[in-house]
Amino acid sequence: MNEIILTERIIESKDWATIIFLLSFGIIAMNKTIYEVRFSEFLRLAYSSKYNKIYKDSTNLRSTFTLSFFFIQVVSISFFIQICLKNFGAIDYYSLRSFISVFNIVCLFILSKFLIERIIATTFNIEEFAEQFNLQKVNYRNYVAMLILPIDLILFYNNIASNIPIIIIIITLLATNIILYSQFLKLYQKTITNNLFYFILYLCTLEIAPYLFLYYWFTKS
Repeated sequence: MNEIILTERIIESKDWATIIFLLSFGIIAMNKTIYEVRFSEFLRLAYSSKYNKIYKDSTNLRSTFTLSFFFIQVVSISFFIQICLKNFGAIDYYSLRSFISVFNIVCLFILSKFLIERIIATTFNIEEFAEQFNLQKVNYRNYVAMLILPIDLILFYNNIASNIPIIIIIITLLATNIILYSQFLKLYQKTITNNLFYFILYLCTLEIAPYLFLYYWFTKS
C-alpha cells in the first residue's frame, strides 16, 4: 500500500498589498489635484533645484504635502525591503504580517534617527542647518520613493528569479544619496565651512553609522 504524505499548502494572498498600492497611488493622485503647481515643481526635482528653493522654509517639513509623501516613502521602502527579503531567501512568501513588521521597523528607524538629529542639532546650536538638511533629504527621498513605487508593484506581482533588478535599484539609491549630499554641500557650502567639525560629526553619527549597523544586522541575520 502506498503511503500518503500530507504537505501543508500555503495560499499566498496579495489582496492586502493591492489595497495598500491603491491607497498609495490614490494619495499621489490627490496631491497632484490639490497641489497642482507644487506637484509640478516636485516632478522636476531630478534635474532642477527650484522646488527646494521655493519650499525651503522648515515649516514645509510638517506640511500635508510632505507628510503624505513621507507615508509613500515608508510604504515604498517597506515593499522594496520585503521584496529583497523574499528574493534573497529570508522569507518564504509575502504576507501582511511581514509587511507590517518591516513597516514598523522602517518607521522606528526613521523617527529615532530624526529625534537624535534634533538632539544633536540643539546641542551644537545648528538647528537651522539641520532643518534645511532634513527638509532636502525628505524631498529627494520622497521623490525617489514615488519613482520606486511602480517598480515595487511590478516586482511584487511578478516572480522574478534574477536579483539583477534589485541590485540595480540598490545602486541607484546609493547614487541618489551621493547626488543629494553633493547638491547640499554646494548649496550650503558657506554654512558647512563655518560648522565643518559639527557637520562631519553629524554626517558620521547619523548618515553613515546607522546604515553600517543595519548592513551588519541584516548580513548577520
